[in-house]
Amino acid sequence: MAVGTASLRQRDAMSNEPLVYVVRHGQTEWSVDGRHTGRTDIPLTTTGEEQARAAGAVLAGIEFAAVWTSPLSRARHTCALAGLGDGAEVDDDLREWDYGDYEGITTATIRQTVPDWTIWSGPWPGGEEPAEVAARADRVIDRALASTGPVALFAHGHILRVLVARWCELDPREGRRFLLDPATVSILGWEHSMRAVARWNAR
Repeated sequence: MAVGTASLRQRDAMSNEPLVYVVRHGQTEWSVDGRHTGRTDIPLTTTGEEQARAAGAVLAGIEFAAVWTSPLSRARHTCALAGLGDGAEVDDDLREWDYGDYEGITTATIRQTVPDWTIWSGPWPGGEEPAEVAARADRVIDRALASTGPVALFAHGHILRVLVARWCELDPREGRRFLLDPATVSILGWEHSMRAVARWNAR
């Protein structure tokens, strides 16, 4: 469900329930190549920097109670270019999924030895399993729910897809259903007292 930014600001002002603004970092060389980029600290491309500034235009004027970012530079740089770097808090729980032995490798390459492999179905040699990623996402959600106002999160594709699944109280593997492009802005909100997706994968 797409909702205009202005109406979401108004809704947040009228509600005691915090909104969570989710921002994936901008483009990197590995994201262009489809390589799994977990703990490797890859910088943004020039296009990624432009994307981050564009995300900032969407977020402009919103008074966030908290801004949290992954410790990896591609997320922190996106946060800074979006205009929210001052006062942003690094949260290690927002690190990308640890891909273990599959770090830096594409899905097509992995499937040469593990047919039909996906990050959602595994296996995950040397890396995290979905439940472990979900535990980190749940801690972030618990902190956001305790916030006094809207929260902005700057992180990575797979951890954020797990986070939206957990926000909707789904199995973490259901993150597979939420495609997420670089430097998009998504909003996790409410349908009455039920946690829901207000906007997803928007520019």
